[in-house]
Amino acid sequence: MRRTVIAVLVVTLLLGTVLLAGELAGVTMPDQVTVGEHTLTLNGMGLRTKKVLFIGVKVYVAGLYLPQKSSDPAAIITSDEPKQIVMHFLYKDVGKKKLVEAWNEGFEANAPVSMDALKSRLATFNGYWSDMKTGDVAVLTYVPGQGTKVEIKGKDMGTIKGLDFAEALFSVWLGPQPPNGELKEGLLGKSSGE
Repeated sequence: MRRTVIAVLVVTLLLGTVLLAGELAGVTMPDQVTVGEHTLTLNGMGLRTKKVLFIGVKVYVAGLYLPQKSSDPAAIITSDEPKQIVMHFLYKDVGKKKLVEAWNEGFEANAPVSMDALKSRLATFNGYWSDMKTGDVAVLTYVPGQGTKVEIKGKDMGTIKGLDFAEALFSVWLGPQPPNGELKEGLLGKSSGE
């Protein structure tokens, strides 16, 4: 009898873990992550697509983690609370040059502050990137009072200081001109993004 109860508990825990994880385009992300002493919850997942010769190419799946779920992009962008974006690359080869172009365009189109104030920090951020291939992961984590920690392919690249930088960075996905609408909607928990 005791073994049966234990087996049922183990199966329940395993199923619970599976049910609590988010899944999109073959990428699974945990329902929660720990940032320092904070537990962040998966707010939503979105798919970054790009048209290449009239074909929609899946570039990466992003997951947004927040202290509490929200569908308000302005509140998420401006909150001085821990938050994290996890990017799982799907495309076989996304070159550094293309990534830097995309970051620069995203900041220019969405940054809620003057680009002059961000220019040198954006250059540092861009310098952290390398070519990304299928399966590579980037984790961008904002921690109040510290800045935005950049981790690429499991390596800590550095931290960019300033809430203003974090606001501009999260605006790339959640601002008025995101890379694609489905990506933004997915991150806000409004759709699957696929």
